[in-house]
Amino acid sequence: MRFPARPATTPPKLPEWDPAWSRIVEAETSDGTHAFHVLDTLPALAAAGVEPAGTIVALHGNPTWSYLWRRLARATIDAAQSGGRAWRLIAPDQLEMGFSERLAHKTMPAPKSDEVRRIADRINDFDAVVSNLFAEVAATGSATHPIVTIGHDWGGVLSLGWAARNTELVSAAISLNTAVHQPEDAPVPAPLRATLAGPMLPAATVLTDWFLRVTLGLGDLDAETKDAFHAPYRRAEDRWAIGNFVADIPVDDTHASDPELQRIGQDIAAFDKPALLVWGPKDPVFLERYLRDLRQRLPQADVHRFETASHLVSEDHEVPGLVLDWLSAQFDAPTTANTPTEAAPAKGSSERKGAAASATGAASARSGTPSSASGSTSDIADDSATGNGSAEVRAVTAILDARRDDEAIASVDFAQNPAQQITWRHLWHVTTSIANGLLDLGVKPGDRVSMLVPPGNNLTAALYACLKIGAVAVVADAGLGPKGMTRAITSADPQWIIGELPGLALARAFGWPGRRISVRPLGPVRSRVFKAETSLTELSRTPHRAELPTPSPDADAAILFTSGSTGPAKGVRYTHADISALAAVLTRTFNVTEGTGLVAGFPPFALLGPAIGATSVTPDMSVTKPKTLTATAIADAIIAGRATMVFASPAAYTNVAATAGELDGQQREACAGVELVLSAGAPVPLELMDAIAEVFPNASIHSPYGMTEGLLLTDIDRDGVAAADATGGLGVCVGQPIDGVELALAPIDESGRSADELRQGATAQGRLGEFVVSAAHIKSGYDNLWHTTADSARDDLHGLTWHRTNDIGHIDENGRVWLEGRLQHVVTTPRGPVGPGGLEALIDADDQVSRSSVVGIGPVGTQALVAVLDAEGTSLSPGLAPLDLTARLREKVAEAVGHDLSAVLVAPEFPTDIRHNSKIDRSRLAAWADSVLAGGPVRGSV
Repeated sequence: MRFPARPATTPPKLPEWDPAWSRIVEAETSDGTHAFHVLDTLPALAAAGVEPAGTIVALHGNPTWSYLWRRLARATIDAAQSGGRAWRLIAPDQLEMGFSERLAHKTMPAPKSDEVRRIADRINDFDAVVSNLFAEVAATGSATHPIVTIGHDWGGVLSLGWAARNTELVSAAISLNTAVHQPEDAPVPAPLRATLAGPMLPAATVLTDWFLRVTLGLGDLDAETKDAFHAPYRRAEDRWAIGNFVADIPVDDTHASDPELQRIGQDIAAFDKPALLVWGPKDPVFLERYLRDLRQRLPQADVHRFETASHLVSEDHEVPGLVLDWLSAQFDAPTTANTPTEAAPAKGSSERKGAAASATGAASARSGTPSSASGSTSDIADDSATGNGSAEVRAVTAILDARRDDEAIASVDFAQNPAQQITWRHLWHVTTSIANGLLDLGVKPGDRVSMLVPPGNNLTAALYACLKIGAVAVVADAGLGPKGMTRAITSADPQWIIGELPGLALARAFGWPGRRISVRPLGPVRSRVFKAETSLTELSRTPHRAELPTPSPDADAAILFTSGSTGPAKGVRYTHADISALAAVLTRTFNVTEGTGLVAGFPPFALLGPAIGATSVTPDMSVTKPKTLTATAIADAIIAGRATMVFASPAAYTNVAATAGELDGQQREACAGVELVLSAGAPVPLELMDAIAEVFPNASIHSPYGMTEGLLLTDIDRDGVAAADATGGLGVCVGQPIDGVELALAPIDESGRSADELRQGATAQGRLGEFVVSAAHIKSGYDNLWHTTADSARDDLHGLTWHRTNDIGHIDENGRVWLEGRLQHVVTTPRGPVGPGGLEALIDADDQVSRSSVVGIGPVGTQALVAVLDAEGTSLSPGLAPLDLTARLREKVAEAVGHDLSAVLVAPEFPTDIRHNSKIDRSRLAAWADSVLAGGPVRGSV
C-alpha cells in the first residue's frame, strides 16, 4: 500500500477550536524542510492588545494532536484578558500527525522499517519548530520571559527531554501521563502488547482506526469531541504516523530507539528546574511504575493526581486551571489577600503554622491490636493532624524515651484474647529494637511504610518504631474497602508494608506497592506466598544501636487518609511538628497529664497515648464498625487502664448507651469514675449526651469538632449544647474555637461558591459561609495533590497559614460555630444559598424522623429543596412521605427560613461513610431523589 505526500493544512471548523489559533510553520529538520500545523495564541493575544509575558510550548502524544491543548489555549487567553500573566501557547502537530505535512511512504509501519521516524527525529522536529518561532520573537526585540514545556503521552517524555537539553531557555516543565523507562522485570502494558504483536500493528493503527478509538475511550469525551480528535485521521493514509509512533516504542534494549530513550532519561534526571507531574491513575498504559520512575528522576517535582482520571486526564478534569495556578505559584510574586471588612487581630496563641507556641506534645496515634509482651508487640498507627515547625517542638517519642525504665502499664489491647498489657519499659524496648531492625533491613528516613495492622499494641509498636527513625507511616482506614484502600495506598506509593495476614492478603491480591513485613512469623511457605521478608517479632529481637536517626520537626511523619465520604480519600500529610502540636493541644485543652488512663474507641486518637504519656486502652470492638462497642466492653477497658477519660464516636456511644443495662456493679462503678467523655467524628445531639451521662454520671461530656486535616478545632460541652439548642439556631452548634485556633468565614454566593475574602468578627456573624481555620496543629498539606493543597491554603489573612475546611455554616453573635453541611452540598435556591445541615437539624427534631438529608434538585441557582428521610429504624415506607408528615415539615422549614420544601421522600437506606457511620453522602441521595421524582424506582440503588 502506498501513502502519498500531502502538504500541511489547517483544521476545519471544530468545537472549542478558534481558527485564529492555526498557522503553518516551515522548519528545517534533520531530513529537510517540512511544514507543521501549529496552535499559536500569539495572534489572539495581539488582537486583545496583550503582550506575552511567558510562553508555554506543548507537545501532544499518539494518536492525538494539538486539539488536546485547546482548553489550555482558551484558559491562557481568558486569564490574560482578565489581567493575569499573559502566557502564549505554542503547540505544534508532530510531523505527519494532526494537520502537519504528510510524507510519502511505500511500506506499512514496522519496528525495523527504514521509514520509521525515531524518537530522536521527533525531538529534533520539535526543536526546529520552536526555535523558528522563538526566532520570530527575538527579531522583534521583545524581552525574555519564562518558557515552560508541557507534554502528554509520548509528547511528555519528548518535551521533558527537550527541556532537559535546553535548560538555558526553559524555566519549568510540566508533564501529563507519560513514561521514560520500561523496567526489565515488568511486562509491557497489555494494550501495547496487543498492538505491537506482529501483523496487529498495521491492522490496529493504520488500516483501521482501532488504536485511535481505544485511546479516545480512555476519557470522558462526548461524540463531538471524539469526532474532532478523529478529524486529521479519517483515512488509512492519514494514520501512517500513528502506526509509526507505536512501532518506535522501545520495549527492550534491542530496539533501535532504546539508546536515545536512555539518554533522554539521564537528561531528565539532571533537570533541576521546577516541575509538575499531572497524573490520571486509571490509565491502563502509563501505570504507577512510570510515575514512580519520573518522581525518582525529578524529586523536586510537584505532583497532582486526579484519582478518577484515566489516560486523557486533561479531558476528564480541569487541568488548564491547575497548570495556570501552578505557573502563577512559580512565577508571580505573592500578593496580600483577604483583608476583611473587620479584621480581628491575630490572637497571640494562634501564631502562624511554623511558629512555636503550643508544640510540647509528642506523637499522634491510633490504638492498635495487641501482641504478647514476650513476642512482637505493638504497632501504632497515626490519624492525628496538624503541625508547626517550631524550634521548641518536642520529639513525638520524647515521653516514651523518658519512660524507658518505667514498669507502669503503657497500653492495654482488648483486641487480643486475653487482653494484652505492656509496660512503658517493654514498649520502649520493642519500638527501639524494631526501629533498629528496620534500619538493618534497609528502611531509610523518609521511606513510606503502609500500616496494614488493626489498632492495638502491634500497630503502636510499628508506628513508634517508624517515628523513631523518620520513616513515614501511611494509614488508610480499612473502612475504605479494598478498592478505596487500593487507590489510597497506590497514591501514597509506600516502599514498605507492615501487615497482619488479612492486610498482606489484600496487598497480594490487589498488587499494592511495598516490600512486605508481617506482624508475626508466617513460616517459610506463607512467607513466600505473601512475600514477607521478616516479621515484627523477628525485628523486635534486634540489638540496640547507640543512636538512631533524629527526624527533623519539619519532616513528614504520617500520611493519614480521610474517610472518603465526599470523594476519593485524600492523604493528609503531617510532620513530626504537626503531631507534636496536636498532642500539646489535647494535653492543654482537656488537661491530659502523664498517667491519665485513656480508653480510645475513636481510631484517630487511639495512638496518642505514648505521645502524651497516657495509658492507652483499645476496647474490644471492630474499628470499622463503631456500633460494635458495647457498654461492657468500654467498662472492662476502663477497669484495665484505670481510665478517667474515654474517647469514642457518636455511633459507638449510641450502642454503649443502648447496652448499658448489661453492666454489672463493678462496671458501673468504673464508669462512674470517668471524669471526661469525648466524642468526635460527628456532632453529638443533646439526647445522646443525656444518654451518655446516664452511663458516665460524673463525667464532663464534650464534643470537639475537627477533621482529619485538623482534629481539634472547636469544643462544646453538654451544657453548651443545651444552651445552643434553646436558641433555636439552625444547624449543629459545635461551640467556640479552642485556644490556639483562629477562625474566619468565607461567605457563600448565589452560585454556591465561597468567597476569596475572609471575614471575622461582627461582619462574619449570621452569614452562611465556609469555615477557614488557622492553628499550629493543622495539616501540612495533601499528599500528591498539589492543587488541592494550594487551594485549601490559599488565604493569607494576618500572615497566618489557613485551611479551608469545606464545612459550611454560620457564626452566631456569641462567637459559636454552627455547622450546616459541606460546601459541595449547598443548595442554590432562587432565594439564595441554603446549608442543608441547618434544615436537617430542624427536620430531625420531628418524632417520626430518625435522620434526614436535604438536597437540591435542578440547575444551579434555581434548585428546589427536597428532604429525604431515612426509613431505617422508623415506621416510614420508602417513597413519598405521608401527607401529614410532609405538611408538618414544610411548615417547619417555611417558618424557620422562609423556604419551601418541594417534596419529602423516604429512602430505603442512607449511604454513609464507614469510619463514622454518620457522614451522609448527600450527592448520592440527590441523584436518587432526582430519579424518583422523575418516575424512577423507589427501591433502586441509593
